[in-house]
Amino acid sequence: MKLPVIKPRQAINAFQRAGWYVDHQTGSHVIMCHEDNRPVTLSIPRHERDMPKGLLSGLIKDASLTYDEFIKLL
Repeated sequence: MKLPVIKPRQAINAFQRAGWYVDHQTGSHVIMCHEDNRPVTLSIPRHERDMPKGLLSGLIKDASLTYDEFIKLL
């Protein structure tokens, strides 16, 4: 399935629905951690441009989600 074109805010909201929370913000990047204290963090740029497909794909993989699971969370 193809990834949709989304804004970073939409990605942050989708990851929050999957159990991730905003830990802090460093500069223009939001750092997210998982409720289960996984050793992985997600670093999402906070700007108004569309998210690059490669970055979004990598974040989904790091979050241990499939494209289909992520799209359902949007």
